[in-house]
Amino acid sequence: MDLDIKRLTSIKTSAAFRERMTDLSLDLPIDDSIQKAPESPLAQSMDLGGFKVGNRWAIHPMEGWDATHDGHPTPDLVRRWRRFGESGAKFLWGMEAVAVRPDGRANPNQLMAKPDTIGELVTAAHECLEAHGKSFGTASDLLWGFQLTHSGRFCRPNDKKKLEPKLAYSHPILNRKFNLPPDYPIMSDDDVQDLIEHYVKAAILVDKAGVPFVDIKQCHGYLGHEFLSAFTRKGKYGGETLAERSTFAREIITAIRQVAPKLILGVRLSAFDFVPFKPNPVLASGGNLGPGMPEDYSDCLPYKYGFGINKENPVQFDLSETAQYLKLLKSWGVSVVNISAGSPYYNPHIQRPALFPPSDGYQPAEDPIINVERQIQVVRQLKAAAPEMPLVSSGLTYLQEYMPHVAQALVRQGWTDFAGMGRMVLSYPRIIADSLEKGALETKYICRTFSDCTTAPRNGIKSGCFPLDEYYRTSKEGEQVRQLKKDQKEKLKQVQEAKASV
Repeated sequence: MDLDIKRLTSIKTSAAFRERMTDLSLDLPIDDSIQKAPESPLAQSMDLGGFKVGNRWAIHPMEGWDATHDGHPTPDLVRRWRRFGESGAKFLWGMEAVAVRPDGRANPNQLMAKPDTIGELVTAAHECLEAHGKSFGTASDLLWGFQLTHSGRFCRPNDKKKLEPKLAYSHPILNRKFNLPPDYPIMSDDDVQDLIEHYVKAAILVDKAGVPFVDIKQCHGYLGHEFLSAFTRKGKYGGETLAERSTFAREIITAIRQVAPKLILGVRLSAFDFVPFKPNPVLASGGNLGPGMPEDYSDCLPYKYGFGINKENPVQFDLSETAQYLKLLKSWGVSVVNISAGSPYYNPHIQRPALFPPSDGYQPAEDPIINVERQIQVVRQLKAAAPEMPLVSSGLTYLQEYMPHVAQALVRQGWTDFAGMGRMVLSYPRIIADSLEKGALETKYICRTFSDCTTAPRNGIKSGCFPLDEYYRTSKEGEQVRQLKKDQKEKLKQVQEAKASV
């Protein structure tokens, strides 16, 4: 299959970028040059919940799989957070995910919100604030906080390679994909209510510790996201209507508003979903995975297992409920929403566009820039539908050299309020500072989406930028990742050759 994929490194000018967008029939604005502060749209402040955020750059929460087994921060984590502070972004969205209950950890080395961890978490955050103040003069306009989460279907609280799911409902494709029987138990309403109490207790802890912001995570297939598609769940936390399926989030958010009214609340939201994908085995070759293709969903129509999805054609989005949900979140007291999509566990291409897949992924079936543009257009449509809700964009790392050019055009034109950045800051922590201060980037540090930062944790190794960050590249984990990729490629090649010889 001859795919029309063009590497961004081969596109040398903004004009050539526009030509490529025209060739692909995409609508993705780009400025000719990077504007420096204070003129740049990305250098402008914005009020969120009474806090004046100093610019329009946000850093998404990223886990390192490197906390202690009892949820305390480590030197690796503190280093990562300090680099977030040195980035120049004025909105550190949730720092990283913090489990509110031990069974809800995505891995045994995830942070936890407990009385004995909160002090160390805040101390680690203050390292970040100190680094930011030293680099930029003040941290008084830097909004930061923690992302409160329960991983639901993707819990691995005791063993990095062993799923111990907590399900909102039974998903016929995902149950099969992750080897769960159709009758695998779902969470009872009593257990859900206990979990809500844990969210509220965690919020009280962070509020008393002086943390200004918390994110109630509802993205990427984790529990908060899964409840939004719980059409088939019986009882008060599921049902056909959005009001029923958002009960879990509403009870958490409104309770936090009552006990910690000064906390600024955000939600990172998978605004749309697609069916789970898999590698196309027919097109796999040379030790490479095949391009992504949907799992068979023919027996699941109309599709009642996704949020923001076209029930008749579940490889298309439908934002009608998502727009309603933004208005509900606003009415409950949420100040800002970070828009993402899908799940890295079952359709990573729609939320984390990359040229090179992680070990559990698949090759791109189309130019990844198409997936970037889709996310941008979704944010644009949601901004038009709910203009009163400030929004953060995601999926921008794949833009590479052109990330600042596109981001400033998006903010200038009102398509988004904040440009969000994820894995790029792992390889190039000062990309924001360089763009705002110099109007230019150091290309040798730019993330080329090799996906090692995901391959590592998928195989029980802590996460980091193994190709470009010397700290991780020269570590024992760096050698493990390189050997792992080599072994997996050779094993896959042998399997493909065996199939071809039959």
